[in-house]
Amino acid sequence: MPLTLEDIARIAGVSRSTVSRVINGDEKVKAETRERVEAVIRQLNFQPNLAARSLAAHHTGIIGVVIPAGVSQIFADPYFGTLIQGASSACYSHDYSMMLWLAEPAYERRMIRQILHGGLLDGVLVSSMLIDDPIVQALYESQMPFILIGRHPTLQVNYVDVDNIDGARKATLHLLTQGRRRVGTITGPHNMIAGIDRLQGYREALEVYGLPYNPELVAEGDFSERSGYEAAQRLLPQHPDALFIANDVMALGALRALRQAHLRVPDDVAIVGYDDGPAAAQFEPPLTTVYQPIHEMGLVATETLLDIIHNPGPETRRIVMETRLIVRASCGAITI
Repeated sequence: MPLTLEDIARIAGVSRSTVSRVINGDEKVKAETRERVEAVIRQLNFQPNLAARSLAAHHTGIIGVVIPAGVSQIFADPYFGTLIQGASSACYSHDYSMMLWLAEPAYERRMIRQILHGGLLDGVLVSSMLIDDPIVQALYESQMPFILIGRHPTLQVNYVDVDNIDGARKATLHLLTQGRRRVGTITGPHNMIAGIDRLQGYREALEVYGLPYNPELVAEGDFSERSGYEAAQRLLPQHPDALFIANDVMALGALRALRQAHLRVPDDVAIVGYDDGPAAAQFEPPLTTVYQPIHEMGLVATETLLDIIHNPGPETRRIVMETRLIVRASCGAITI
């Protein structure tokens, strides 16, 4: 049978309530008594019941990380793994645990109820936010502390993001400075803020050069390699001489499509991606891409969420991080 508070109290020679106060960090417990109880806990490797602790302390020590519907290729895209590593690092530093929720449409309503009313979580981090995601709306209307990775277009909510418009603008301008004029783009999903913002940055770069926006040079993807491959195939009849691609995973698919069409990168078609994931430098040719601090976003978002949980206030937390262009061979410029 598992150890109970009564067992610890009996061995330590104190009351059950004293053991509970020690476990929950009550500073009024005498130092000598605290040391005796903690010594027994260490000796027996006692693990307090989290549910019981949460009732006493009004905290579970757990945050939820939600990957919304439409982006649950979590094991195929290094973005999510890196983001979760950052969030996990922050949790570990604060003695918190993390629970991962994959928000598939068939289970979304039930999951919302579990998140809001299950008593499992102190707060929620929502990754890769969709514009019309019901989870975000439900969280906004509730009392649950939460934070988004990515801004929201209408709601006044806490978020951590990068300047996606600026990053995409820099990427497209770089292609234009190389003399490319039929610059196409493979976008992210049009119902995701990152996809919308990166398309906006692409359009702004065209405006700088006085070039018209041509919908025939735009193809939507879903951030997967397959969608990058299929989108590139749709764009090839338009004879683009460059592509800005809204993430590195889709860029890998586009490279495959270009190779099959016997087009050389960067000679025939220059490419710039987005993310600077671990494999970008290993592409053939190495991928020019927009670096975003994914690990730091996960860490900072989690740190901010924990601060919101323990220090609630009326202010909205909005943190925007910078991107930078990493130039490699795929764009046709000198590698640095």
